[in-house]
Amino acid sequence: MPTLNITGKTTVYGILAHPIDHVRAPTVFNPQFEKHGIDAVMVPFHVRPDDLPSAVAGMKANRSLRGLTVTVPHKVAIAEMCDELGAGAQRVGAANAVLFDDDRRMIGDNFDGQGYVAGVKGGGFDFAGKDVLQLGAGGAGMAIAFAVAEAGAASLSIANRTVAKADELAGRVHQLFPGCVVRGVPADADPAGYDLVINTTSLGLHDGDPLPVDVDRLDAATVVSEIIMIPEETGLLKAAKDRGHAVHYGRPMLDEQIKLIAAFIGCPIPA
Repeated sequence: MPTLNITGKTTVYGILAHPIDHVRAPTVFNPQFEKHGIDAVMVPFHVRPDDLPSAVAGMKANRSLRGLTVTVPHKVAIAEMCDELGAGAQRVGAANAVLFDDDRRMIGDNFDGQGYVAGVKGGGFDFAGKDVLQLGAGGAGMAIAFAVAEAGAASLSIANRTVAKADELAGRVHQLFPGCVVRGVPADADPAGYDLVINTTSLGLHDGDPLPVDVDRLDAATVVSEIIMIPEETGLLKAAKDRGHAVHYGRPMLDEQIKLIAAFIGCPIPA
């Protein structure tokens, strides 16, 4: 197997997480660096939350380190430490990518929403003028809600166990994108009448999880979408496919995010 040629000039990127064993960014980025002759490497940074301030101080001092991808549980804390935030991170108060500029300022942004929308568009779905039901209002769900409204959806209903949380998110999304009718609804809201249903909850990660929506209530033309990548075919997607619905898998969201993050942190991957 080919190996990366690390030299004194090699630019270092990191994936910041706790725990760290599940992250996939190095296995995605490093083959691309090698394939395209980019003198860079991505390595895992296992940092506990209590150690994050001291770790960030060290990262700022390390001029070989150009950027980070960031995942659980550090997205919110990293955003608070950044000197500047892009629009995606400002909207949700969380960053999943950080660039260290020449002055070692930390510039953060969040590409969860853009990655999701780009992945679904790549699968042939156009959000413009569509009615969308989003299940969940958590971290990724917040970013996706803004991106769906920005993509031109006519309406967005956000279903959540805590309706007040869905209402709060709906208000912020509508304020920024007033052309989209946004509202919070209960988690068990009727899913009939929507063009697209998006599952942003964790239901489907484990065997035996209940379905996050009653698929028998979906209109025949409703498209069903996941952000879960493993398993590739969740119980929701299988049930939807069995009933003849078009589905979108979770992996394209990651693939599109990788492209966006790579360009943001200064190592664009050629198409």
